[in-house]
Amino acid sequence: MTETIRHFPETPLWTALVTPMLPDGSIDYASLDTLVAQQNEAGNGILLLGSTGEALAIPLKQRKALINHVLANRPDVPIMSGIGGFQLQEELAWLDFCQQAGVNAFLLGSPIYAKPGPEGQYQWFKAMLDRSTKPCLIYNIPGRSALSLSLDSLKRLADHPHFWGIKEASGDLDRVRETRSALPHINLYSGDDALMPAMSKEGAVGLVSVASNVWPKATHAFVLKAKEDPNAPDLADMEGPMNTLFMVSNPIPAKCLLAERGDIAHNTLLAPLTADEIKDISPLLKADQEAKQWFQNQS
Repeated sequence: MTETIRHFPETPLWTALVTPMLPDGSIDYASLDTLVAQQNEAGNGILLLGSTGEALAIPLKQRKALINHVLANRPDVPIMSGIGGFQLQEELAWLDFCQQAGVNAFLLGSPIYAKPGPEGQYQWFKAMLDRSTKPCLIYNIPGRSALSLSLDSLKRLADHPHFWGIKEASGDLDRVRETRSALPHINLYSGDDALMPAMSKEGAVGLVSVASNVWPKATHAFVLKAKEDPNAPDLADMEGPMNTLFMVSNPIPAKCLLAERGDIAHNTLLAPLTADEIKDISPLLKADQEAKQWFQNQS
């Protein structure tokens, strides 16, 4: 075991980066470089190949190439990689690859589809934590995994030296309070953009964000303000724009807005996701203007 690493204090915001693609479904590396540069300039940590990055739909060869590409042009900010699925040995092999490539941290997703009980959850995450030499966020995302993680299982893992924190995306503040009570020394990150102020009141140290794909600097300012003064009235002005990015399944709105603005070349998604879910882009354009105005008002 390596020395316990509890957090990245200089990185309160991690962007769950979209994976830009060409019309044939291959990775658009020119657009990827643009997005990485934007996050680097804003000082945001980068999460590659999470659910926002469509990781489970991307072939392994392309995922490996993406990791190698970003790390070959290493930005100044830390890089996290998503680990998620349901076949343990495949996920451990993916963890090994990312670790050897030089990522700084891992996001360990809830096992999908199988709905394991407390013992199965404990064994799943312990296997990954034992294999890792990097700090790990454990991801509670019942909307995608069909279960909320067992607090008893998490408490059994609490002293593991690689258990850095929890990304909490249940949207349930009662669950957040229960987690803080059960695991007071574990770093808590919001997995819901608009809930960052409310979760800051409950002790959240940062945000793993979708919104920062399209508003890297504005979302960074939003997180810092939410941590400093979660009751600031104007924080509510970002709630609407952020929620618009979830008008249909993530990352469809973010990709459509990025493509409309020219930050990425195409709004291509991999099946079963499709940009055709959005018939009217005007709500996204309105959200974009509102978020930009909010950020302008901060200066």
